[in-house]
Amino acid sequence: MDAQFWDDMYRSADQLHSGNPNGVLVTEVTDLPPGQALDVGCGEGADALWLARRGWRVTALDISRTALDRAAATAGELSGRVAWTRTDLTVTPPPAAAFDLVSAQYFPLPRQPEHTALRGLLDAVAPGGTLLFVGHDLADLPPHEELDFDPDAYYQPGDVTGLLGGDWTVEINETRPRTAPAPPGTHHAHDTVLRARRLR
Repeated sequence: MDAQFWDDMYRSADQLHSGNPNGVLVTEVTDLPPGQALDVGCGEGADALWLARRGWRVTALDISRTALDRAAATAGELSGRVAWTRTDLTVTPPPAAAFDLVSAQYFPLPRQPEHTALRGLLDAVAPGGTLLFVGHDLADLPPHEELDFDPDAYYQPGDVTGLLGGDWTVEINETRPRTAPAPPGTHHAHDTVLRARRLR
């Protein structure tokens, strides 16, 4: 799942996603005071623009230039509140302790022996800030042998909790029904949700 893979994916349709913000983001972030947000794997920008409309200043990261260009083209009057940034998190970590919210919604972050990229995301949360890490419940997927990828090769919210030390408090760690219908051609009926706050 490199940059070419994602560019090809986005080029395969005029609009790949619904254009609506992810339901878990809306549920978990609506009551947070706006600050600096990091939208990880921003795609066509729906989450980033939703945050910007609510007063957040957003750094929106994606590996796909096609997705970022598409997102920027829809930003309109919010363009000054979102920095659309092409980056590969497995190579370049975000700034440390810089964000009041780090949101990763269904982001396919590959496992690494030293968890370098994941630790970079955790380090990006400022003291007092929130990590929101959301995945698809693997129990909804067909058997592994029917898939063209290995879901165990990517971090799930439950994996992340194991790397949170005493500087964190876990506020939510659960599986819940999706608030929106599953994307066409998928079986995603439930989300796994981790919300944690960095204490210091």
